[in-house]
Amino acid sequence: MPNLNKVFLMGNLTRDPQLTYTPANTPVCEIGLAINRRWTGQDGQQHEEVTFVDCASYGKTAETLSKYLKKGRPIHIEGRLKLDQWEAQDGGKRSKMRVVIEKFEFVDSRAGGGSGGDGGGHAAGGDSEGDAPAARAPRQSNYRPAPRPQAQPAPAAYSAPDDIAGPAPDEGDAPPINPEDIPF
Repeated sequence: MPNLNKVFLMGNLTRDPQLTYTPANTPVCEIGLAINRRWTGQDGQQHEEVTFVDCASYGKTAETLSKYLKKGRPIHIEGRLKLDQWEAQDGGKRSKMRVVIEKFEFVDSRAGGGSGGDGGGHAAGGDSEGDAPAARAPRQSNYRPAPRPQAQPAPAAYSAPDDIAGPAPDEGDAPPINPEDIPF
């Protein structure tokens, strides 16, 4: 049976990224996301709910996120769910669901932002701290699959125009091949 564990989230950071290192010296960046949902109820009233999600990234992605993100910045992430389980000091069992970030995209274009990145932590482009214009419209996400091209029927047979190809030679017109002329 096939399995799928894929998460797409877009929200704002609830705190500054926390960069730590494992005993094997692997960078780990933990962030918190707040994802807002707004809707109008049957009574016509506006409602809003916020979902808070803990996320973690590893390696170059962790270093890139900790370098460019701050509290309040929006980000689009792609990742997978992971259940962490441990035993607390009081002997009780604890667990926590989190998202492991595999790819990400900076949503806004504030100072220090870039146009995106992936699991390898490659941040493309970006503004340095002093280069960002003061009032710049947020970029629209371009996270849409490209349309598939329509299949074209194959031509029945291709024939070049007479003025380009000339008449096709007959089998009998081909010169004989001398085995000594073959270079190998």
